[in-house]
Amino acid sequence: AMKILFLSENFPPESNAAATRVYERACYWADWGHQVTVITSAPNFPEGKLFAGFENNWKQSETMSGIRVVRVKTYIAANRGVIHRTLDFLSFMVTGLLAALKEERPDVIAATSPQFFTAVAGWAAAGIRRIPFVFELGDLWPASIAAVGVMKKSFALGLIEKLELFLYRRSDAIAALTGSFKENLVERGIDGGKIAVVINGVDLARYSPQPRDAALAGKWGLEGKFVIGYIGTHGMAHALSNVLDAAERLQDRDHIRFLLAGAGAERDALIADAKKRGL
Repeated sequence: AMKILFLSENFPPESNAAATRVYERACYWADWGHQVTVITSAPNFPEGKLFAGFENNWKQSETMSGIRVVRVKTYIAANRGVIHRTLDFLSFMVTGLLAALKEERPDVIAATSPQFFTAVAGWAAAGIRRIPFVFELGDLWPASIAAVGVMKKSFALGLIEKLELFLYRRSDAIAALTGSFKENLVERGIDGGKIAVVINGVDLARYSPQPRDAALAGKWGLEGKFVIGYIGTHGMAHALSNVLDAAERLQDRDHIRFLLAGAGAERDALIADAKKRGL
């Protein structure tokens, strides 16, 4: 059995992709007999508000599904505005690193991106303690923030890209979410031999056809309708206005309904847009 230390700024009860991915896999590791500790923050994503029942303390720990969860203090900011978000990321880099250095010596330290200031903390902790470091690559950051137009090509973006490549080079192994992420890294000179592609999957034991939820169908007028669902963050990277475009084209087909569930920076704008279009 191994002692695994994982740094991830997001973790349940937050429900974004990074939180879910780290948690679901950590559950398997715990089941297989490994000792798993996750260092994370008090849950506040994506609204930038503390979840009920949690406090933004310097350090608090709990056990969740056999996983030891250590929550550290961070600068909590709503998911809007580059400066506030950056301060949020940097604060977790510092408090997460300090917490990682205080933990009992693990066999491996892993950290997840996007926002790889978390990965900086993981790499630094692993370097100081001379332990292998695994970089879990959930998105090509900062390319993803440039793609959605949050940051233009700039000196700052160039510096972040240098840091990104430095981390790829210095990690002992990289777990990339898609084959194209691996191709991108290899094209930029990273050794493909240390990159494993670990794609998102579905836990088949938990997903099977179920009877429709009558209360939900009744509340939203979905009885007898064909429902197209989106469940997840309503963010800039998700381009959900495309879903509204599709809904607009299908307006005359009364048996089709679109159901979007989740929170995020674009949610209010999407609701307003749907009203404006009369969807």
